[in-house]
Amino acid sequence: MNIGFEDTEKLEFKNFNTAINSIKNHFDTILNFFDNRNTNANANAKSFNSKIKLFRANQREVKDTQFFLFRLEKLFA
Repeated sequence: MNIGFEDTEKLEFKNFNTAINSIKNHFDTILNFFDNRNTNANANAKSFNSKIKLFRANQREVKDTQFFLFRLEKLFA
């Protein structure tokens, strides 16, 4: 994983080294995004969306929208 990090590390700037360490730790995930346009957030959002849809389906014919949103917030927030 030689992407020019060595020159930056020689500068001994703490903030740069912190950024370099973060990039090194998440390098595979970062590349996965650029290769496949895929992130873990996509899967989490889809899962959360399906939970909301299931909750909404179980609460059919709710007339009080404010109360429905209140319950949704209490369950998933």
